[in-house]
Amino acid sequence: MKVIISPAAINGVVTANPSKSAMQRAVAAALLAKGTTMIHNPGLSNDCLAALEVAENLGAMVKRLDDGIQITSKGVQPFYDEINCGESGLGIRMFTPIAALSEQPITIEGHGSLVTRPMHFFEEVLPQLGVEIKSRDGKLPLKIKGPLQAKDITIDGSLSSQFLTGLLMAFGSVADKAAITVKDLKSKPYIALTLQIMEHFGVKVRQDNFQVFHFDKKQEYRAKEYTVEGDWSGAAFLLVAAAVAGKAEVHHLNTQSAQSDKAIMEALEKAGAEILPGVFTMIVVKNALKAFEMDATDCPDLFPPLVALAANCKGITKIKGVSRLAHKESDRGLTLQQEFAKMGIKIDLQGDEMFVHGGTGIKGNVTVSSHNDHRIAMACAVAALTADGAITIENAEAINKSYPEFYEHLETLGGIVEREELKV
Repeated sequence: MKVIISPAAINGVVTANPSKSAMQRAVAAALLAKGTTMIHNPGLSNDCLAALEVAENLGAMVKRLDDGIQITSKGVQPFYDEINCGESGLGIRMFTPIAALSEQPITIEGHGSLVTRPMHFFEEVLPQLGVEIKSRDGKLPLKIKGPLQAKDITIDGSLSSQFLTGLLMAFGSVADKAAITVKDLKSKPYIALTLQIMEHFGVKVRQDNFQVFHFDKKQEYRAKEYTVEGDWSGAAFLLVAAAVAGKAEVHHLNTQSAQSDKAIMEALEKAGAEILPGVFTMIVVKNALKAFEMDATDCPDLFPPLVALAANCKGITKIKGVSRLAHKESDRGLTLQQEFAKMGIKIDLQGDEMFVHGGTGIKGNVTVSSHNDHRIAMACAVAALTADGAITIENAEAINKSYPEFYEHLETLGGIVEREELKV
């Protein structure tokens, strides 16, 4: 699908879409809990739907109701010998250790960019926990056979915190006395979110400065009601849209959230946007914007909206953490550089740092590509709001991975969106 975004002023009120990070973790916890869990305000993006399907294949009964999603489980008792995590990086990394709790051999598949992402971590770690594993030269599919045995272990946390999320959730189901020691952990806020949701479902983990995670006694996940909070990573694009093109009031955002992407507010403040925070509402108003510096190492998903913001800021914006971008849906550092160049914005990449030359004007009447990356599509759409002409986004349906309502929400705020379905 092609989407054409025309320059427009932003003004309106919208409710943030549900957090897919929280939704997927809640689905995993509901699978591990014995009983019936009710998830309110559920996310229904492609990644969330994949998580629900995985939970079903691993033994849960999933039912959609008017007021949410009901998940009934007796723990991990696989119905099938294969699960497919779609294109969800979190899904594959979180559900692999959870699936390994079963002694049944299971093949773990994915598609799209997921088949190219490295999975060496599991081959290094799971055998230490009694799990047999085979891969295709460190890539999918994975073939595993448990059961996973929780014991003291030391792991490398530099590639992704999502691997640790999976181990923590699996250990929470079987560990008696065990500790996971982590070296060079990235994205600590995401682990804080994992621990927060685990505790909500009855499993408490003691941690020392996010370096050692202690399981002091045998615990069990308990079925609960859980309400998924708004997604800061998706809302970041709406907040940036407001900062560069008008005004927006975004509801259902928890300023006390453990989500790392709430750091977008720090960037907006540094850039000079006018911010009116509430408890569960953020109001952002356009103002004169200046270049800023930001360390996005712990929130790499913010790079695309940060670039859309920086393109509208006078001066050279410096963003640190580029090394975290290589193994996303696309190599986001290079993809952002390539697509924003089409719109007249120069981006330099120097080691772990990105320099965005902003305030030079955004060139319209061009066609850009999402590279099948949801966040690239949204970043280009936001940039189009202040361009000197319309911008066409190819493979614009990539947003369905995390934020299927994005274009509708942009229209609610005054964006001008034209869709062109591809003819079969």
